[in-house]
Amino acid sequence: MNISEKELRQIIAGVVEETLKAKSEAIRQDFVKEKDPSGIIMVKTDTVKCEPFSDTKGVYVKDILELDEAPRMGAGVMELDNTSFEWTLTYDEYDYVISGELEIEIDGRVVKGKPGDIIYIPKGSHIHFQTPSKARYAYFVYPADWQSQ
Repeated sequence: MNISEKELRQIIAGVVEETLKAKSEAIRQDFVKEKDPSGIIMVKTDTVKCEPFSDTKGVYVKDILELDEAPRMGAGVMELDNTSFEWTLTYDEYDYVISGELEIEIDGRVVKGKPGDIIYIPKGSHIHFQTPSKARYAYFVYPADWQSQ
């Protein structure tokens, strides 16, 4: 199969355009997110800077996927700094503990997660997220648009 110089230039221009677009999107964000043309998205969680969550002291959060990128599942990073807050889930959630110790209190019992642990919290659970010091974890929710539920 022979490729003409014109076709080769078009292929190279397309690859360069996609690469520049992906890098440009990563620069516009406050964390590193790389998007493959296939739809695969990779986020460097250590670059995610969380922001204060509402007026709850010691709670910081950052969604890492937009609904147009991942319309079915949501994801983000949350940090707790020696705090506790009550929450009722209107969605299913997985929490992957990155650092520290995450505690989920439900019905007077406490489930403790340490780095590397995954905690599943079913829809409808009324819980207290808490930590004895600091914790950082990634959360994954279904459905992604849980606020419209």
